[in-house]
Amino acid sequence: MTERPPAGKTLARQSSALAHYDRSAVATRGSTMAGADGAAIAGVSTILRAGLSRSMLLAWSLALFGNTAWAGTLEDLDFKHGIAFFHDLKYPADYTHLDYLNPDAPKGGELVLPTQSAFNNLAPMATRGIGAPQGFGSTSETLLIRAGDEVSAFYGRLADGVAVTDDARAMVFRIHADARWRDGVPVTASDVAYTLDMRRNQPEGRVYFNFIARVEVLDDRHVAVHLFSPITLNNIIMIQFAPILPEHYWRDRDPEASTLEPPLTSGPYRISAIKQGRYIEYERDPEYWGRDIPVNRGRYNFDRVRYEVYRDATVIRESFRKGLIDIWTETDVRYWHDSFDTPAFSRGWVRKIRRHFGIEVGVRSNIALNNRRAKFKDRRVREALTLAMDFEWQNRTLHMGHHKRAHSFWPDTILSATGLPSEDELALLEGFRNQLPNELFDKPFRFPEATSVDEHRRNLVRARQLLSEAGWRTIDGVLTNKAGEPFTIKFLSQNIADSRILLPYLQDLKRLGITATIRLVESSQFINLRREFEFDAVLQNQDILMPPGIELEATYHSASAKDPFSRNVAGIGHPALDYLITQANLATTLEEMIAACRAIDRVLLWQYYQIPLYAVDLRRTVHWDKFGIPDYEAKYWPAFPDGWWYDDDKAARIVNR
Repeated sequence: MTERPPAGKTLARQSSALAHYDRSAVATRGSTMAGADGAAIAGVSTILRAGLSRSMLLAWSLALFGNTAWAGTLEDLDFKHGIAFFHDLKYPADYTHLDYLNPDAPKGGELVLPTQSAFNNLAPMATRGIGAPQGFGSTSETLLIRAGDEVSAFYGRLADGVAVTDDARAMVFRIHADARWRDGVPVTASDVAYTLDMRRNQPEGRVYFNFIARVEVLDDRHVAVHLFSPITLNNIIMIQFAPILPEHYWRDRDPEASTLEPPLTSGPYRISAIKQGRYIEYERDPEYWGRDIPVNRGRYNFDRVRYEVYRDATVIRESFRKGLIDIWTETDVRYWHDSFDTPAFSRGWVRKIRRHFGIEVGVRSNIALNNRRAKFKDRRVREALTLAMDFEWQNRTLHMGHHKRAHSFWPDTILSATGLPSEDELALLEGFRNQLPNELFDKPFRFPEATSVDEHRRNLVRARQLLSEAGWRTIDGVLTNKAGEPFTIKFLSQNIADSRILLPYLQDLKRLGITATIRLVESSQFINLRREFEFDAVLQNQDILMPPGIELEATYHSASAKDPFSRNVAGIGHPALDYLITQANLATTLEEMIAACRAIDRVLLWQYYQIPLYAVDLRRTVHWDKFGIPDYEAKYWPAFPDGWWYDDDKAARIVNR
């Protein structure tokens, strides 16, 4: 419940939990960081269920309010313009703009983008249907915004100040005095409390916002978020992901009920035109209250942003070549090489660029087996299905050799399990030795490779052997179990492009006696079937942040396997993983984080719950050269496309061609 105190009420006095902490703990931890990944992890804490280390609490104390313990009154709290973990804020309190944005970017012009999401709902908390359309987030605002050029720093947006109590069990946000809803009503602390209370009582919210004990409105501009455990980075991340809703607007409406009526919001854009299944258009609000606050200077530059709905990527490419859309991020490397080498490209009107994913790593294409199904319970069956995938042939034939196999769930990072387990990993894994394959402890993991037809044939022979050991027999070319039931796999898909990867795999499964098919459905049906676990396998992305946080529990913990709203599509669950995820969340040093995540990686790989295909790579983007682009792209959270702007001179040479 939200607490609403009478006038003059202050938060209960907190004890000074930091008074006796050793400053050297922070310096010691910082000195262990090495390399880009190390620098990233050094700035991040993960979700903790049982409290924080001394070095963590000291780091927050120093970063947020120095050595002063909070005296228990609102006036004594030391509000800062931002919050950072284990490093100082890059930008001072009087900063004017973010370095990766152009504060002098002109306003104007139109941006037309494609989307393959056929939206059917504008409800901000919808739990059914496809959900909100692309760009909808630009109509609303969050308390904080994450800096794109810092690992773990957040700056005020709706909130112009944030403070943390000295025991790190409450965050207090100060709402910007100028913040207004589009109807002119001020944004208040009650709006924040209403939003967070609604969020944490939703099915997804009970997973992602379960760290909130209660929300307390202190006055119109100050709201306290009380936590069950001391604050973590992931608590801040989840709060900054939550768009704040106007309580006075939603008081007599249902924010979960399906609607196409544009709701009241406070953000830089408002919906100007919409047609379900066809398009949605946003227009920049010239009266937007926050247009000049530092985090927004140089952002939201287009007068209009329009998303056109397409069902098929082939049509998108053709529309791009005709100039009907402005930017397209190509996911099929075949088309990247020659489909855009048009006369417009030769004249310099079209550009091809590679862009960062930011701090997203992981597996870009991954076959998730539904491990809730009985036929996938045996590890030998899952290994056999992995052996049947001829990645090398697919990459060579379908992708021109440009994809790299994901040999880890954190490929090419310091969290990737390589070689044999280290002593630290073994210490974590030893208690589960009887529940894990022996190979995990004495062999490096390697996916099967097939650089020739003969090698792939040997992989299929080994797959048949494993299926036989698991109790499956081939009768008249059909793989059956002891009850005579055939082995079938139905792949659920909402994208016809999936068939390009799956069809060759289906042919190899057929050679094993497995009947595999693809069920292609539209987006809303796909979402509902996935939530109901009505599928055998699905081709999906499995991006993960570096370093991982709440997504570990949401993707690999046994509890999330039963949650239809979690990321655990594959239904993964193992006691070792549950334990290791807890250890990763409780890590107080870089070494502890590395050991726990590498051990998680080993368990995931050796259990064959999923079939990772290719790893995350730089984005491949083509765009008509009529835009201004900042001088450099933020490393962690690129401002794309909201940091771009319309260049009249560039556009004129294309329009007047």
